[in-house]
Amino acid sequence: MSLDCSFERAAMAAGYRRICGVDEAGAGPLMGPVYAAAVILPEDCEIPGLDDSKKLTEKRREALFPVICETAIAYAVAFATEQEIDEINILNARMLAMQRAIDALSVKADFALIDGNRNGGILLPNQTVVHGDARSMSIAAASVLAKVSRDRFVVDVLDKQYPQYAFAKHKGYGTKLHYQMLDAYGPSPVHRKSFLKKWEANQ
Repeated sequence: MSLDCSFERAAMAAGYRRICGVDEAGAGPLMGPVYAAAVILPEDCEIPGLDDSKKLTEKRREALFPVICETAIAYAVAFATEQEIDEINILNARMLAMQRAIDALSVKADFALIDGNRNGGILLPNQTVVHGDARSMSIAAASVLAKVSRDRFVVDVLDKQYPQYAFAKHKGYGTKLHYQMLDAYGPSPVHRKSFLKKWEANQ
């Protein structure tokens, strides 16, 4: 799999002009919001060192964040809360966050490249791209913005509000340490209740 602009070029060949790549971060953790980003890059844009955010170190993602923001024609980051995740489930919350990011773009997109294989709730003409964050330049850019934005929120806000859970260390994922903190303190107001059913059953 190689990262390039072939999906963006194909959309342009079909008559679209402002193609945004869209991805989310934080679908798996036991707490906090799920974030999404939408990015419109210049035609045939290349950003050196860009890749699927999961393949990059935290230091590299942080370095790429301002480069993507400066390079993009438009970008936006949005989220769906842990309450919304519990109410409508994580899949629908992911789509809600993605649509909010698309809606927040300062330059309106006319086509979206969506990471993954689901596009329910996306109101723009779109194409899903499986492993899109490793194949499409604009989706990879969105994956970095979403991941960095969520990590910053967890470290700068949630970790300070609830220091006993060590959120900065595990970012909310279901690690051994996180479950130990849950055992010790019980769920916080920012935990996703729908994600804790198995843990609750073992209490």
